[in-house]
Amino acid sequence: MKHLYKLLGSALLIIIFAAGCDTDALHEMNINPNAVNEIDVNYFLTAAELSISNNGQRDDRYTDWRTNIGMCAHAIQQLASTSTGTISVGDKYLENDVEPSNAPWDHMFEGDLRHAQEIITQTGEGGFYQDRMINTRCVARICRALTFHRLTDWYGSIPYTEAIKGLDGIFQPHYDKQKDIYMDLLKELDEACAEFNASDADYAAFKAADFVYKGDVAKWKKFGYSLMLRLAMRISNVDAATAATYVNKAIAGGTMVDNSDNWVSTMAIGPSEWTNQNGISRGMYPGDGGSWSGMLLSKTLIDKLKGPNTASTADDDPRLKIFTKGPIEWTANDLGTVLEPDPTKWLGLPNGVDGAMLTTIWGGSITPYQKYCAMHTLLLQDDEPYMSILNAAEVYFLKAEAKVRGIGSISETAQSLYEAGVKLAMQQYTVYDASFAVTDAQVATYLATYPYNTATGLEQIGTQLWLSKWMNWWDSWSDVRRTGYPVLTPTNYPGNATGGVPLQRLTIPYYEASGNPNYAAGATQPETLTTKVWWAGGPQ
Repeated sequence: MKHLYKLLGSALLIIIFAAGCDTDALHEMNINPNAVNEIDVNYFLTAAELSISNNGQRDDRYTDWRTNIGMCAHAIQQLASTSTGTISVGDKYLENDVEPSNAPWDHMFEGDLRHAQEIITQTGEGGFYQDRMINTRCVARICRALTFHRLTDWYGSIPYTEAIKGLDGIFQPHYDKQKDIYMDLLKELDEACAEFNASDADYAAFKAADFVYKGDVAKWKKFGYSLMLRLAMRISNVDAATAATYVNKAIAGGTMVDNSDNWVSTMAIGPSEWTNQNGISRGMYPGDGGSWSGMLLSKTLIDKLKGPNTASTADDDPRLKIFTKGPIEWTANDLGTVLEPDPTKWLGLPNGVDGAMLTTIWGGSITPYQKYCAMHTLLLQDDEPYMSILNAAEVYFLKAEAKVRGIGSISETAQSLYEAGVKLAMQQYTVYDASFAVTDAQVATYLATYPYNTATGLEQIGTQLWLSKWMNWWDSWSDVRRTGYPVLTPTNYPGNATGGVPLQRLTIPYYEASGNPNYAAGATQPETLTTKVWWAGGPQ
């Protein structure tokens, strides 16, 4: 008992001593002077914009190379390859490589959405910046809508309401139907565009962080309303009434007017080889695994650009010499040596063929890149700007389509919108190089050679929309799936996964299908490359 009293007495003395030593100096000893106590939420804005421009958290070529180039550019028959595996599977409808389907899921949830969601959380109710950073929050909501719309377009039903909620303890989110996702995305865009405020007290910080539009609120509103127009038209085949409502909202709000409104992300050579560089360029550039020589312009595209008179350049599309300079030899030390300077002799690689088939076509073995057109190297330098997001030409073509189909209230004629779209599409490439300038006279000559015809208006609009999205192949794939234009001849490569049916969606990664118990009941089914998403006529 005496021993117990001694222990209690000692404990009491320790408590009294500790209380007497309760000083600010001792408290500060437990504070890490290097720890970050708060962070400028605008950092996440820059990160979100950069992640969108590189299509995922990893700032490199991964997603562009596998999905935008390997899957989508080949599926819409703008590029072609003799490859029968790994990345270039889109024009042979193969399923022997999971990376083209997995890449957006792997990187866009982690990158684009995580950054945008953090801004929305911190500027929302209970957040550190509640009721502040108004413009930053508006852009984050638009960026979030942009990425979710792209993901649901590719996969169908996906986690949305419960996505990016790991910090809230949600690790296996429920899936939302694509129809419900689209309704909420349109609402988000409507609200975000209405809340911009150039007089916001935090405007200067927003402007410094925004490397897309440099804080230009008017241009962000145009982008948001143009994105609204895209989403409205994307659902127009299955919900024309809602489409019309939001087409009218977009028009009233103010959409993109000219190419100065395009999303253009500035890239750089440094600080290192895999940072701040164009993902498409990195996927093609020679010397570091880039596959320019294996991903060539397709016969479908070259034939369209050259026109019916292959013996003359008079009826050629001016973009022919922007997209390519013919067959080339290219090393990392030059801009490519032209092997065939005469455009009348330029050829596009047929889709759906392998090396053996090509040998049969030529009656002997050939090196494909020495015979067929490659991408123009001035489009593919590491620091080229990234603009494969949304452009003004698309806006005019969507408005032209809406006019023809009677969706919403469009004041202009379909022909005037179509012609304006063609002009903007042809004149948008000077951000890559001044030599890509197309004059108004060249545009006029093209439109006189290929005039708008009301009888074939929708096909012409759809085909020009396809041409205008050169390098934005994944969104063009969504256009083709929705409109059916241009009319492409499906391939039927031996052993393909679809029986010769064109690709309709990406498949959800196996780890998600097996690891999330909500997948089976929530995802778009069946889990095949030919299952259509809701807006293309599939399940909600």
